[in-house]
Order: sequence, then structure tokens, then C-alpha cells
Amino acid sequence: VKLGFNGDLYPSAGASVVMTTKGDLVRYDSERERLGIGSTNQVLTVVAGLPAWAAAGHVTQSRALEVACSDETTPITVADNLIKFRMPFAMTLNSGEDGVRASLSTAGGTSGTTTMDITMNGASIFTTDLLEIDYEDTTSVGATTEPNVTTTALTDNSEIIVNVDAITGSGAECGLKIQLIGTLA
Repeated sequence: VKLGFNGDLYPSAGASVVMTTKGDLVRYDSERERLGIGSTNQVLTVVAGLPAWAAAGHVTQSRALEVACSDETTPITVADNLIKFRMPFAMTLNSGEDGVRASLSTAGGTSGTTTMDITMNGASIFTTDLLEIDYEDTTSVGATTEPNVTTTALTDNSEIIVNVDAITGSGAECGLKIQLIGTLA
């Protein structure tokens, strides 16, 4: 027995009835209907539960770059140039803690904050509020003071330096990492 398929299971009400142009798609709301081919620089998305074409501008390439600034067991100290690296690509940071974060393997204690400054080509990416981790926490997410990121455009091959400006009263914090989160520029 030889079986075949001509591409349309419902020839009287199927795809071949509603499609009229090369590149058309068939979608279903209350009946099969034609979804005409989109234009250049459009992508297929979902709007109100149905496939629709939209400008590709909303499609971004999100990236997160995480950098270890210390080992996992040695307590960090107040220091400039804790780590220095070059951006491997241009990136536009998200705002606040959605764009710059820090974490520790071991939390600091007693009182105060672990405070970091990040510079690009010698200038801080923050204006007033630096990146902080509250004592007894291991993440900057949800810290009492959110970082005020004002330089969001990190350029390709720019020099990034992480400085530690303050540590907690216990000085026990270890395993510092920073995360830069955003989209390719």
C-alpha cells in the first residue's frame, strides 16, 4: 500500500483555500484564516493569543556577564583594582539592580555594607549610590540602597575595573562576583 499526502488535510476549508500569496501562514481564531507574510524586519509574535507580525526591534539579545573578583575562601579587603578585564562586546546595561549585581559566597557580618565601585576606562559607572551588599546578605539584589547606574553603555574592549570601597564590620565576606546584565549594543 502506498500512502501520500498533498499538504492539505481539509481541501474544502483548509490552507489552500485561505492562502493567496507565497509566504502566507494559516492561523485559527474562530475559523481558519490567512495571516499574510510579514514585512522585512518583522518577526512572528503572539498578540491577544493569536500569531501576529511585529517590528523586530523588540527582539533583543540579552546577555549576562559574570566575573569572579576573588577566590571562594579568602576574605576580601578594601582595595582598588580587585579585578581588571576588557569587555568582550558592547553592551547596554539594564537599569539599577537589573543591570548590575554582586554576590558573595560568604556573607559579611556585624554591621555595614560590602560596597563596590565599577569603572569603565577610569570613570565610575555609578553617580551617587554604588553597588552594595547589606551585612548578613550574599546578594546585592534587594539591598537597602539600589545602585544608581548612570553609564549604561559599556563599549567593546573597554577596560572594566572593580574596586571594593568598604567591607562589613566582620570582614568575613568571600567569593565576590559581579554580574553585568543587559543587551548587545
